[in-house]
Amino acid sequence: MRTFPAVAALLVLGPVGFAQTSAPADARVSNSHIHLFTKDPEVQRHFWVDVMGATAGKMGPDRDMYTLPKVLVIVDKGNPTAGTEGSIVNHVGFKVRDMKDILDKVAAQHFTIQVKNPPENPKQAFFLGPDDLRIELLADDKLTTVSENHQVHFFTPDVDAMQKWYVSNFGATPVAFGAGKVKLATLPNVNLIFSPTDTPVTGTKGRALDHIGFEVKDLEDFTKTLEANGVKLDTPYRKIPQMGFAVAFLTDPWGTRIELTERSTSLGQGPNAAQK
Repeated sequence: MRTFPAVAALLVLGPVGFAQTSAPADARVSNSHIHLFTKDPEVQRHFWVDVMGATAGKMGPDRDMYTLPKVLVIVDKGNPTAGTEGSIVNHVGFKVRDMKDILDKVAAQHFTIQVKNPPENPKQAFFLGPDDLRIELLADDKLTTVSENHQVHFFTPDVDAMQKWYVSNFGATPVAFGAGKVKLATLPNVNLIFSPTDTPVTGTKGRALDHIGFEVKDLEDFTKTLEANGVKLDTPYRKIPQMGFAVAFLTDPWGTRIELTERSTSLGQGPNAAQK
């Protein structure tokens, strides 16, 4: 598997390209991005642009960026060890304006449709996208865009503990979610959904979805609080003044790799800031 140096990951979030992922003014932690590894960047480009309606961009010469409402999709070329099924993040989910159109395009690109309009929820579908990234679609004909971010869905051996971890450490809001065993917590621009599984799952590092990202206000203080609460950082807080942001990495207790970032004009914006 191709590995990527830490400095490469630090280029994920620059001052440009985040207008659609901005959070409410009082939010401390909000959704930012998902970061993918792919064997074929062209397949990813056709999928995110032609199927999901994303706007394509670049972060330097080798990193692709796709902008959707409420999330950025960052793509690096590599050799992912597996898709999302079997990892702690089983799939990601999007609302879509025209379910039939999306599924027709998915089929035309020869992706595997797993579930289509099931009787219990006719406005839902699942398929395996590029590099076996599992994706859930939820129909919403009121959308003004082709699609928008909706969820990160975890399959976990401990639903209650995982929900509590994100509530305690990230300030997510627990939400009642039916009468079953599935739990839900929300952050601005994303739902974190926790479903129980008896099947062993692995961490996300090196898979098609390598990590998820959150934007954090006062990241330095936030990381100090995390460490005081016993959360170990994989990559300590550091400023990237020439890029105008700060970053830290951690892994949750179930193996989800997480990037934390903070954009701030106080950190400075060097001449390369507009090139990501």
